[in-house]
Amino acid sequence: MKSLPYTRAAALPQLLKERIVILDGAMGTMIQRHKLGEADYRGERFKDHPKSLKGNGDLLQLTRPEVIESIHEAYLRAGADIVETNTFGATSVAQADYDLGPYAREMNVAGARLAKEACAKFTSADKPRFVAGALGPTPKTASISPDVNDPAARNVTFAELRDAYREQAEGLLEGGCDLFLVETIFDTLNAKAAIFALDELMEASGERLPVIVSGTVTDASGRILSGQTVGAFWHSVRHARPLAIGLNCALGAALMRPYVEELARIAGDTFVSCYPNAGLPNPMSETGFDETPEITSGLLEEFAKSGFLNIAGGCCGTTPEHIAMIAERVGRYSPRRGHKGELFGNLALEAA
Repeated sequence: MKSLPYTRAAALPQLLKERIVILDGAMGTMIQRHKLGEADYRGERFKDHPKSLKGNGDLLQLTRPEVIESIHEAYLRAGADIVETNTFGATSVAQADYDLGPYAREMNVAGARLAKEACAKFTSADKPRFVAGALGPTPKTASISPDVNDPAARNVTFAELRDAYREQAEGLLEGGCDLFLVETIFDTLNAKAAIFALDELMEASGERLPVIVSGTVTDASGRILSGQTVGAFWHSVRHARPLAIGLNCALGAALMRPYVEELARIAGDTFVSCYPNAGLPNPMSETGFDETPEITSGLLEEFAKSGFLNIAGGCCGTTPEHIAMIAERVGRYSPRRGHKGELFGNLALEAA
């Protein structure tokens, strides 16, 4: 990406030099707490839609926006510096499962505006708040065959992904996001399509927003689903000059530790983020996951003490209670610095 001056989130790189920045927690977990039914997802606007819409959380910014804004506010109240837009699946590729592809751009505009409105209520001169436009992985992959009997088969092309991500990013930008978060990456080629789309958009608009890239190690193999190790993943996306590189989802912090440590060691010219699940799935738990706020925050505190972190938050199963305790405990430690104590001037701050 070209080195243009950062806009919108210009204060964020400086903040990352001063302390560990707090990202919000799970959106889906919080939506589930509202126990919404089919009618809530449909609203009046989609009451006659031919497919079931229950579970399509991205649609809620159009049909139940007050629910989404209240969740953002809960995380901001808990101490989050950055809130993610509720747009994890708001691409035409993902929304095609509901026959709602034509509404994807509108979902992104609305999602960014809701998050921006929530942040405006909590931002102050000494504690700015930021909106991260979330770009999820989509349910289709460019690297992996959907047919075990045909390894060469693909159900989506790079160009289709790029176009879907470009539409999503345009909507997020229009809605007022401060940065982009390409997250939960299990196929690096999908991530490259998103990065390419963002690069095209920022070149066309002349506006440079920070980009955070977050991959997902799916199991104890230490690889993302498309087969790359954490090190290979970093070197595959390093050209995007991200503000931060990190890991999220799939694993709890305890299992994620060696991979975060590796990123902290090898990504010497950018910041490192980590927002793990609240442990392993547990259907008997209120949040559907094992870990209490005390456990998750304690694990992330150890990461901070070890010098691994610049950004910390939570993924599946985490709540405002988790984020409040994470903020308190990692706040006791200085942010991670580069290999020789430098503050990441090579890539992450060059455009600041």
